[in-house]
Amino acid sequence: MNNEVNYRNNPLHGTGLKDLLVEIVDHYGFEILFAYLNINCFKTNPSIDSSIKFLKKTDWAREKIEAFYLYEFKNLPKASSEQFLLPPRDRVIPENHSQGKPTELSLEDADRLREKRKIKSAEWDQGKKHHSDKSSDPWKNWKSKH
Repeated sequence: MNNEVNYRNNPLHGTGLKDLLVEIVDHYGFEILFAYLNINCFKTNPSIDSSIKFLKKTDWAREKIEAFYLYEFKNLPKASSEQFLLPPRDRVIPENHSQGKPTELSLEDADRLREKRKIKSAEWDQGKKHHSDKSSDPWKNWKSKH
């Protein structure tokens, strides 16, 4: 029995970080990448070389750009919950999933998405706040008695 995992259907297989970045920057540009990914190396004096340097040092940012490459640029169906837990380079893309055309992205859509995320974040924080209010001071009852 062969226990080797087949990564050949993953577009990241054999693709270097620089090639990946050049491909998506040529298509979308740094402005769109910053608008969607909110990674400062795409905003402040952006260049391929400085972005590569940052992405090689920063796992979370590299994984974010690799996921963007898979699901926005290569337009693959979203990963299963099991595969989502893995870094993008380790994900197995089913044989029946094929690459599509790059997703059309705009700065207006990025603004809407950012606003949506902001609302969700505020709702999450609000829920955490209500939960934490109950136990914000563990000595509250003791203090009132003494």
